[in-house]
Amino acid sequence: MVCIIIDDDATARLIIKQHCLKSQSINVLEEFSSAIDAIKYLNNNKVDLVYLDIHMPTFSGFDFIETLKNPPKIVLTTSDKNLALEAFEYKSVVDYLVKPISKERFEKSLEKLVAISIVDKPLLTDEKLSEFIYVNVDKRLVKVDIASIYLIEAKGDYINIKTNDKNYLVHSTLKKIEDKLPSNMFFKVHRSFIINFSEIIDIEDNTVLIRQVVVPVSRSNKSELMKKLNLL
Repeated sequence: MVCIIIDDDATARLIIKQHCLKSQSINVLEEFSSAIDAIKYLNNNKVDLVYLDIHMPTFSGFDFIETLKNPPKIVLTTSDKNLALEAFEYKSVVDYLVKPISKERFEKSLEKLVAISIVDKPLLTDEKLSEFIYVNVDKRLVKVDIASIYLIEAKGDYINIKTNDKNYLVHSTLKKIEDKLPSNMFFKVHRSFIINFSEIIDIEDNTVLIRQVVVPVSRSNKSELMKKLNLL
């Protein structure tokens, strides 16, 4: 699982991060002192879980949950023992940790999260199990070998799917095709680009070289990209 931490207290963020680092089942992508900054991040990035403080200045944890259309799983962290009933009114809230959070309580919470993830994990569709996708090009359905795709670029209301043989300009979004592609092969490095890992030739600063194309990598996505690579 990948997560972010939201808490206006730096010490509280550090404690949760240290707990996460000791676990093999969760990775911290980012941490935020402001719920508003976290919302901006989530507009362009996916996470499985948010560790969320309830009491924060100007924008509370509950405000944060209500702002998101499709919130990820939420573990609330707070010094207030009296808000648990209100907290579990939100479907996205899966646990409620009272500060100071002990190692034992954190590990118990993680066990619960792993169990929930296994139950909630959807079965792969035939499309995702397939080695191919079908794209609509000029009112024709064209069969495309997934392994042949090396780059997908958003262009307004269209996406340009670049393959070994030819390019396909399709009226669609990156989000739609991202959901059809295997995550162990493809990664959205920028709001306008999805790349095939196996086609990376070079990484420099905030760019990757795919074939002859220099592709930008957003700062928020670079750390996750590096985690996915087989680094020496």
